[in-house]
Amino acid sequence: MKVIGIGKNYVNDKQEISAIKTGAQVIFTKPDSSVVTGNADVVFPSITNQLAYEVELVVKIGKDGKDIALEDANGYISEIAVGIDYTAKDVLAASRENKGPWALAKGFDGASPISDFKPVSNFPDLNNINFDLLINGEQKQVGNSDFMIYNFAEIISFVSSFMTLKAGDIIFTGTPATGAGLNIKGDHIQASIEGELLLDFKLI
Repeated sequence: MKVIGIGKNYVNDKQEISAIKTGAQVIFTKPDSSVVTGNADVVFPSITNQLAYEVELVVKIGKDGKDIALEDANGYISEIAVGIDYTAKDVLAASRENKGPWALAKGFDGASPISDFKPVSNFPDLNNINFDLLINGEQKQVGNSDFMIYNFAEIISFVSSFMTLKAGDIIFTGTPATGAGLNIKGDHIQASIEGELLLDFKLI
């Protein structure tokens, strides 16, 4: 299973999209060992003092594909979940000083908590999916997939031009443009899609 992420993929104002959309998507990968499922609590990573959260819609690929045409790409989505893309900000800053990759800052154990998946058939309009994040009962992020710079189909088509997508691969599709911040040990994280609580865990 591959875990793929996309960075800087949301705007606050949809009118900004045309000016920003250059085709140069920011893509990174994370190891499958970073994934946490079943609403299990996540051990706060010892490698960072700056654990940054980003709530994201996560799509699961349902069949193998390479060089997937844009008009066919949504047909490769089998399920959708909500997840947290964690970044060790201090580790990332140290890597950037040496022009290094994001791997250690994004790929540590526990960096990718994901809810149970829902069938894609539950979502009649992939460009209008609401999701949100609460930390300790306080709403921190609110998103809608219509504010994505690159939609699901564009991400899938782009990624598949570089690497074969396999059934079971998952893609983190970007976080809302505002509200991301830092977690501390003991925080209670809850994320919902269309008002349904799907992700619910604590940092321990």
